[in-house]
Amino acid sequence: MKHFKSLLLVILLGAFITTNAQEIIHDAEQTILQEQYGEQWAAQDKEIDKKLKALEKKYGKKPNIIHIMWDDNSFGEVGIEAFNKIRGFDTPRLNKMGEDGIVFTRMYTEPSCTPTRAAALTGRLAVRSGMHTVSFPPEGAGLPAEEVTIAEILSDAGYNTGFVGKGHQGDIEEAHLHNQGFDEATFSMYNQFPPAMWHSQGQAAGMSIGYEKDMHEKKYLVDQTWRPYGYIMDIEGKKGEKARETLPPTLENYRKTFEIHQEKALDYIDRKADDDKPFYLAYWPNVYDLMRVGQETTTSNSSAFAQNMDRLDRHIGEVLDLLKEKGISENTLIVAMADNGPMVEVPAAMYQVVFNGGKGDYREGGIRVAAFAQWDGVIEPGTYVGDMITVHDLFTTFARLGGAMDKIPTDRIIDGVDQTAVFLYGDAQSRRDYYHVYTGPYHAATIKQQYKRVWIGGRPGLVKNDFYDLYQDPREMRGMMAQFLWAWGPFDMVKKRHDLMNEKYPFTPTRHGTPFEGIENLRPESVQFQQTVVKTRNTGK
Repeated sequence: MKHFKSLLLVILLGAFITTNAQEIIHDAEQTILQEQYGEQWAAQDKEIDKKLKALEKKYGKKPNIIHIMWDDNSFGEVGIEAFNKIRGFDTPRLNKMGEDGIVFTRMYTEPSCTPTRAAALTGRLAVRSGMHTVSFPPEGAGLPAEEVTIAEILSDAGYNTGFVGKGHQGDIEEAHLHNQGFDEATFSMYNQFPPAMWHSQGQAAGMSIGYEKDMHEKKYLVDQTWRPYGYIMDIEGKKGEKARETLPPTLENYRKTFEIHQEKALDYIDRKADDDKPFYLAYWPNVYDLMRVGQETTTSNSSAFAQNMDRLDRHIGEVLDLLKEKGISENTLIVAMADNGPMVEVPAAMYQVVFNGGKGDYREGGIRVAAFAQWDGVIEPGTYVGDMITVHDLFTTFARLGGAMDKIPTDRIIDGVDQTAVFLYGDAQSRRDYYHVYTGPYHAATIKQQYKRVWIGGRPGLVKNDFYDLYQDPREMRGMMAQFLWAWGPFDMVKKRHDLMNEKYPFTPTRHGTPFEGIENLRPESVQFQQTVVKTRNTGK
């Protein structure tokens, strides 16, 4: 009877939040929190509105928003001086950013790069949009056009919107970021591995096998079109226009993009600083070049990885300096963070530092990342936030800051929670205490308060040995069962509520299509690459 009442409650809650056209549809767990704290949050929201209106009156426009996000960083590697000493390289500008603003100690992402970037753009679990798996060429898939991005929302609210860096949202035309709300975008459709590793130096270093001709089968090779030689590294486009490839994919050109993208990000800020409209810039730099050849080593760590961290820190410092130089740092929120944990499969490069696990993993090391925020004069310097916050929350928070909450779609689940109170008031202000972790399309774990229950593996028919207290056991070294018998039923109900909402609002299947449509300067090998995908899709029809 108790289980029946709980399920009935969730169905009623779902009916309530979907019949009010003005309400954002959140997952069921958020509705339960809203029932308990709705009045308190509503009162706080009135204070927040007054503060934001005062800032808008002072500066003549809503705040600029910059979101910097990079790949594969273990928590503790950047932004905290004590850990700099442990790792043997320094990140003074990120350290200073933390001193001048917020250090997040419990920022959660999705377990890998494509999903996290989709989550940041849409405010939704990546599995909801079919973007749950890292994309590699040939892909023939991408972010569906019907997904509503933060760039679209802020554009509708009067913002300039720009994107620079690693998009990684697929290679079909509807997924191109200038078709997803950005006024102008320079971006990669895939991740860094192809230009960084798929070449003779990468083969010599053991980073790739069999791609270059010197490692092909010598006597029996027949198919000359099998390898994806025609992939495209970097394109640029403007809203409503076709895209163009910028540089052919070579290691030399890939290395050039680090500074080219930095210059583009700085140029965007410089051009938009004095505009009547505020701007939103997503700057997601590629960062990694793990080939030692051609790189100077200046850190005690003595690795290419550490050198990349050194460059990233310098580039972020240049962004912060420009904001001050242009006199807009007091009307600009800047969030800087990693997109997931380290790719531990890369030899002699990435390691677990604080938490166990890495890229693709539901453990804390895969999803709990370094993250910082600075907003001069608004965020209290030296703030450490222990609250749970997720990358999905940035979508809704940025919408709130941009006066665009009414632009958020109300026909689908939005997982992102408005966390403006955390940015304005600091620690212990979060409006979430749960997170459902998906690895690919699989619901792998659920975090509730300081506890985590793992749903995959274990011993079916028993309670399973897969409960963790993340305060007592932050490295998830010892799964427990008997101590958490009390949590078996409550966790089951959290999952059941989540599953019921998913039934009501089904996931969008992965969107497939023809790669490279909408790019006007395709190379012949790119056309061949494109046709291979088309032939594959049409096989059997």
